[in-house]
Amino acid sequence: MNKPPVVSEARVFCGIDVSAETLAAAIIEHDQPDLDRRIEQREFPNRPSGHKALIGWLGKRKSVARVSMEATGIYSLDVALALDAAAGIEVAVLNPKMVNRFAQTLRRSKTDAADAAVLAEYSRRMPFQPWRPPSMKALQLRAITRQIESLTVQHTREQNRLHASAGSMATPQCVVQDLKRSLVSLDRRIGKLRRAADALIRTDAAMGLRFQLLTGLPGVGQISALQLLGELMTLAPEMNARQWVAHSGLDPVHELSGASVHRPSHISRHGNRHLRRALYMPALAAVRWDPHLKAFYEALIQRRKAKMQALMAIARKLLHAIYGIFKTGSSYDGQKLFPKLTIARALQSPSR
Repeated sequence: MNKPPVVSEARVFCGIDVSAETLAAAIIEHDQPDLDRRIEQREFPNRPSGHKALIGWLGKRKSVARVSMEATGIYSLDVALALDAAAGIEVAVLNPKMVNRFAQTLRRSKTDAADAAVLAEYSRRMPFQPWRPPSMKALQLRAITRQIESLTVQHTREQNRLHASAGSMATPQCVVQDLKRSLVSLDRRIGKLRRAADALIRTDAAMGLRFQLLTGLPGVGQISALQLLGELMTLAPEMNARQWVAHSGLDPVHELSGASVHRPSHISRHGNRHLRRALYMPALAAVRWDPHLKAFYEALIQRRKAKMQALMAIARKLLHAIYGIFKTGSSYDGQKLFPKLTIARALQSPSR
């Protein structure tokens, strides 16, 4: 259960730089003038006892504390959950790219203490957007699907090693047999995790509906749907489609300046690599089997876009489609994603 929203004005601004082992924290008091501003700093272990000590340190001010930290995956999750559950603390979990842009105007050194001070300044100066923790089931599903992804990558590597080893006269039979046993073990572990994910999805009606909607998308099978759901269920409900794209790192970057700088467009990659990876195979399949996505892909190729650029555009379209079906609860309809004139206009656009 989430705590009730804090309605008081924050008077303590805190930044926390999170690492695997430690939490570097910095505090700025609201009533300190800029010229005499003093930053108080402490370090805590990144484990439950350290989280408790951090909450006690913030609570000594007897004022609402506003805390900012960067999203650093599993290392920041537990401390964010602990702070969110504590009374008198507001938490913002920020995109590292956004914090880095802010930091470029302030810091000269790159240390944990300096990063914490920058985050405290961010808490004091910038508009506050509170973090909304995902449900525990969504977090559990993401943990399972990421472990499946890790084992799948390991399986591919072992399979490649087996193929190379089996074709070499210098490889003893015991190595070949060991690789085969490793693959059997990985298959068993992946299957067990997939069954656990399926069981978890069946316990939640919202998850179950979204899983069914995902499997109705072109190019998205049961395995891809599982990976996508694991990443998407933890996103804040107030995010829009463009924010989903930015979160995935599929947002396009253009570098144009005058007549001298004209670099090819590319995706930012500043985002969730797990979500990008989960969209790659569905995008490949969609350009073969969905007439709307195939036509859009071919239109981009005719405009002399590189094949990978066009494929990333398909992945973005798929993400927009997923956002739409999740919001409406309706099945995928390619005509809604691509109005009738979209492809014709794309074909008529001049090459760039």
